[in-house]
Amino acid sequence: MKEDYYEILGIGKNATAAEIKKAYRKKALEHHPDKNPGDTKAEELFKKSAEAYEVLSNPDKKSRYDQFGHAAFEGGGGFGGGGMNMDDIFSQFGDIFGGAFGGGGFSGFSGFGGGGQRRVKGSNLRIRVKLNLEEVANGVEKKVKVRRKVQAAGVTYKTCSTCGGRGQVTKVTNTILGRMQTAAACSSCGGSGQIIDKRPSDADAHGLKVNEETVSIKIPAGVEDGMQLKVPGKGNDAPGNGIPGDLLVAIETLDHETLKREGDNLHYDLYISFSEAVLGTSKEIDAVGGKVRIKLESGIQSGKILRLRGKGISSINGYGSGDLLVHVNVWTPKELNKEQKEFFQRMNGNENFEPKPEISDKSFFEKVKDMFS
Repeated sequence: MKEDYYEILGIGKNATAAEIKKAYRKKALEHHPDKNPGDTKAEELFKKSAEAYEVLSNPDKKSRYDQFGHAAFEGGGGFGGGGMNMDDIFSQFGDIFGGAFGGGGFSGFSGFGGGGQRRVKGSNLRIRVKLNLEEVANGVEKKVKVRRKVQAAGVTYKTCSTCGGRGQVTKVTNTILGRMQTAAACSSCGGSGQIIDKRPSDADAHGLKVNEETVSIKIPAGVEDGMQLKVPGKGNDAPGNGIPGDLLVAIETLDHETLKREGDNLHYDLYISFSEAVLGTSKEIDAVGGKVRIKLESGIQSGKILRLRGKGISSINGYGSGDLLVHVNVWTPKELNKEQKEFFQRMNGNENFEPKPEISDKSFFEKVKDMFS
């Protein structure tokens, strides 16, 4: 069972954003690889602290975690909270360490080479994927073609003479407060610690060339419009011994012709005639994955909501599926022929046609309240 994020950082659930950041910095500096060389336990605690901070520092993720715990991020690859590596940690939170470790570099761990050499991460790529309602409900695997920069064959690199392979340059300035030392990425090598020695004609100045690649993207059931998935390592390559960027996939959901989504529930407007409402009938309606037939009892009222449990959208957090809510609307004819008009005139005042709402017939506001609860 995974440890509680609040316990990992040693804070309470009411901690402010500033307190969360302060607690993470304390834990990160305590377990930093430079301070604990070769200590795998410290490295694991370092990663756990970063994972906890990645969730708790994000208001949306924190809210979901407070409500559902670790289950909020299960089965939703790319939605945060799990399996962070050293490259992710230092690319996202390196600024938190400030100059405590010479500008964030460290030795002997993934992400950085010997002697403090920094591994540069390639740029991310972004694409948009459109999904229909059935794909959203069931999840889908999409194969897309991506044009990404990869290292060209035959490219060789040599150590950058400006920074000596560290990827950073240190600058010392005199101020009224004394001598100040700052570290910045080397402008000659872009922070990679290496510069191109030889490159083929089809490579750019960084030793990269554009290559088209088919990428498989597994999209979990229950995604919503605007969500973003991450496919690690499928962005642009970085020069030298850098690590590839990521492919960021923005989700766009397409409207269904008859079904409307609300959270994990679906809504369907069913129109029936006056005679069908009086006599009762059965109707075939749209649902995810095909048609379903429902029975309408005689005397059904306009505004009645029928709930088909489990016929909605699968929860992205793994909490089952929503429902399909069928809204019954009795269609009143606007024009009648003579015979029809005479019939209803005769029924005027007939007690069977007088409104007699029962206690079980909820008001409009009660129905709205039920829908949202």
